[in-house]
Amino acid sequence: MANTYTQTYIHFVFAVKNRLGLINKHWREDLYKYISGIITNKGHKLIAIGGMDDHLHILIGISSNQSLSDIVSQIKRASTLWINGNKFFPGNFAWQEGYGAFSYGKSQLADVINYIFNQEQHHRKRTFRDEYLEFLKLYEIEFDEKYVFKIPE
Repeated sequence: MANTYTQTYIHFVFAVKNRLGLINKHWREDLYKYISGIITNKGHKLIAIGGMDDHLHILIGISSNQSLSDIVSQIKRASTLWINGNKFFPGNFAWQEGYGAFSYGKSQLADVINYIFNQEQHHRKRTFRDEYLEFLKLYEIEFDEKYVFKIPE
């Protein structure tokens, strides 16, 4: 074939370092806009972004020109610099190492978008930790629970 055609949808999930609740509602929407710019400038399509004060969910239509780890690394690096540069709170902001990446088909997007946009409702009933472990189990990803979240030293 002369050309490459792809349609890949990835739902990324990652947390603030030590799962601290540092993403304040007062600047959360600006963070989402900033991350949207990062994604768009790399040739991907942001479909949905949402989260809570301690973690983010991002659904992206992925371009075939970049690896998943590079996308997440660039989002985390640039958004960390933006948050710290704006001095939204004393001290330094950082994302926790690692991330979850879950793939979906086009027919599933409406449900995933709804899930991402309704994070506050979901987290009235369960913690981020429980949510994340449920994703890992649902996708049958092998893991050792003691390594899923880095414990603060």
